Amino acid sequence: MSAPASNIAGFLRWLETERGLSFTGYDALWRWSTDDLAAFWSAVWEYYGLDAVSHYDEVLADAAMPGATWFTGARLNFARQCLAHATDARPALIAVSETGEPVETSWARLTDEVAGVAAALREMGVGPGDCVAGYLPNIPQAVVALLATAAVGATWTVCSPDFGTPSVIARLRQARPTVLVAADGYRYGGKEYDRRPHVAEILDGLPTVRHLVAVDRLYASGAGPAWPGRTDATRHGWTELADRRARPVFADVPFDHPLWILWSSGTTGVPKGIVHGHGGIVVELLKALGLGVDLRADDRYLFHTSTSWMVWNFMVGGLLHGSTLVLYDGSPAHPDINGVWRTAERTGATVVGVGAAYLTAAEKAGARPAAGTDLGAVRTILQTGSAMPDSTWHWARDRLAPGARLQSICGGTDICSVLAGGSPLLPVRTGRISGPALGVALASWDATGHPRVGQQGELVVTAPLPSMPLHFVDDPDGGRYKRSYFDVYPGVWRHGDWVTVDADLSVVVAGRSDSTLNRMGVRMGSADLYAVVERLPRVADSLVIGAELPDGRYYMPLFVVPAAGERFDDALRDEIVGAIRQSLSPRHVPDAVVPVEAVPRTLTGKKLEVPVKRILQGARVTEVSAEGAVTRPDMLAWFAGFAERLATGRGEGR
Repeated sequence: MSAPASNIAGFLRWLETERGLSFTGYDALWRWSTDDLAAFWSAVWEYYGLDAVSHYDEVLADAAMPGATWFTGARLNFARQCLAHATDARPALIAVSETGEPVETSWARLTDEVAGVAAALREMGVGPGDCVAGYLPNIPQAVVALLATAAVGATWTVCSPDFGTPSVIARLRQARPTVLVAADGYRYGGKEYDRRPHVAEILDGLPTVRHLVAVDRLYASGAGPAWPGRTDATRHGWTELADRRARPVFADVPFDHPLWILWSSGTTGVPKGIVHGHGGIVVELLKALGLGVDLRADDRYLFHTSTSWMVWNFMVGGLLHGSTLVLYDGSPAHPDINGVWRTAERTGATVVGVGAAYLTAAEKAGARPAAGTDLGAVRTILQTGSAMPDSTWHWARDRLAPGARLQSICGGTDICSVLAGGSPLLPVRTGRISGPALGVALASWDATGHPRVGQQGELVVTAPLPSMPLHFVDDPDGGRYKRSYFDVYPGVWRHGDWVTVDADLSVVVAGRSDSTLNRMGVRMGSADLYAVVERLPRVADSLVIGAELPDGRYYMPLFVVPAAGERFDDALRDEIVGAIRQSLSPRHVPDAVVPVEAVPRTLTGKKLEVPVKRILQGARVTEVSAEGAVTRPDMLAWFAGFAERLATGRGEGR
């Protein structure tokens, strides 16, 4: 898509006409957007028509972090804004499962269902100050429940049903929900999973729940075993709520009124409940999706995600632009590795988001999606979740959708948006994120707080963003919030990633800074090693750890999963070491190369570098991971055994 036809080009023309501002390129626009926050965010407010929704007293009344105060006096509602672009010209939602045809939901039907469920919630006594929780896959009912909760001014939170029950309870109990909206099960990888017994356990663990709203996903109402659960929680059927006739009513809430609670991974302790506000999410996702992703009203927006990953919320934000959401509930690799692309073909998706791990797996499998599916409608592919090897970039360009623009984006649950990403005004460069997002004062800092250009440092944000957390759940003095982001550089947000920002504003994220490798005083990102090691045909996956051990040693093992049909032997070890030495440096060569059965990950696909590091340093498995929060939890026990052997001098050698 050429820049003149893009949303950001329209924004530039509007700035010149309405504000008398002219910028020669993205660099100048970005610098203005971060130097003059009030001018930039007021422009976003007006450009997207929010001046017709509410007035405000001051854009940024207090710029201190944490606790910046935005758009004082403004009142709005996330759900109202999501439904403001209702039209008969295209559907609001297209739902796709592993079985059956795509099912469309019109904007009128979506509005009616939101109105009906919101009315039912009000009858249950739900309003501002209350919480509604979901235990739902990526289905239309999840979108409706979120919007209905927002409409009444209550706070929404959700866990995907593929989470283990203890992990769900560890999150939702903190939120103290009064209503639980739960699906009876889900399908994944060709299998059905009945979750009704798990719902009973969750209800037992959530004493504040007074109402259960049952979504019959797998079984017709009344079919199969009855829904178990507490008898003191009133049960409602989803259909009876969604089908009731009601007038849409939206609570008029302040800009910083709580909208939803997102959860940290929960792999290093009790999950953090991150609270975002209506106004901050509205203006941030209007900007990020509109001016960054270049999302339009006529787009069909598919992001392969579960409801527990923040990109689900990032996808729902597409409604703010009048876009059609494509909700795929199933495995990306069903019936084969091209599952997502078949869904894109069946639904005519134009913007498709996936995790980097999925693209890397497809490359390794030798997939050629463009040869077997019609992806002609796809104009943008979003990639996120982790760094991606250069070879996968080339594969995506050549074998995926040659006419599409590949955008690498980096953000986080913390802000529910993008810190760095693509732009139609910037080139796409292999292995690099095009630049910092507008309004994001992103920089690389050294340990003393000095900026670094072209050198790796801590990813920091030096000015506030509207969608930074309002607060954490159960953190009355803000201490946990401050320790999470402001413990290293007071008043400056430290995101916890290693980043390089070049003079041309292009960005490379090299992994978590708290799992950084440090050999002989040289800091290295884990992503650099993964890019080399996982490119080898005989390697399926890998995990590198750099740990300061109790005996004073610095130990950097590399754990590798051999590819299917491959055996780990000295030849493979030598191949790995040789590739690292040649492609990176002798400093990058690990102290040991150790075969493992699998690499444990969060349920959103991130490798458990920090938890495994802590295990190697002597922490117990229960101290670093919540049950049900990771894939292959048995591997954490394996790493604990490895740590014991290491401590007694029986660890693996190179």
